[in-house]
Amino acid sequence: MSSAATHNRLTELRLVAFDVDGVFTDGRFYLSDDGIETKSFHTQDGFGVRRLVDAGIVVAIISGRQSGAVEKRMQELGVNHVILGTRDKVAAFEKLIADLGVEESECAYVGDDIPDLALLKRVGYSITVANAVPEVRDYCDYITSANGGNGAVREICDLVLGSRTEIGE
Repeated sequence: MSSAATHNRLTELRLVAFDVDGVFTDGRFYLSDDGIETKSFHTQDGFGVRRLVDAGIVVAIISGRQSGAVEKRMQELGVNHVILGTRDKVAAFEKLIADLGVEESECAYVGDDIPDLALLKRVGYSITVANAVPEVRDYCDYITSANGGNGAVREICDLVLGSRTEIGE
């Protein structure tokens, strides 16, 4: 696909949805003896997300895992659409875009593993991280240079926002 066509698809995005584990994180979570789960988030990713939100782009989380740490972090970042513990990411996505009045073609999704593939195939622009599984890497429109949990989210935010800057939005 030409860079002009890619640029046009990026400028049309109204929603960017993310998986969490392996995208916002390096895929690890820590579980204490007391059953307390913790995750590590990259601070530069958070700044990128805030910039997307401030630019009027809807940011959403669609994850198969339930996590208090994710809820807290997304609240801090101003992400209002946080769907956790879903077994059917496509159904969750369909409900979200119907509620928001957004078309699939105006959406990007960022995932890193097999459970993300069905949703990656539905959106207008599919994105993955450098350390994603091969099946996902082979499918996606864009692969970050950074690994998940190591600035990949920021790279994506900058890519989307940069497409708007280039046309003066």
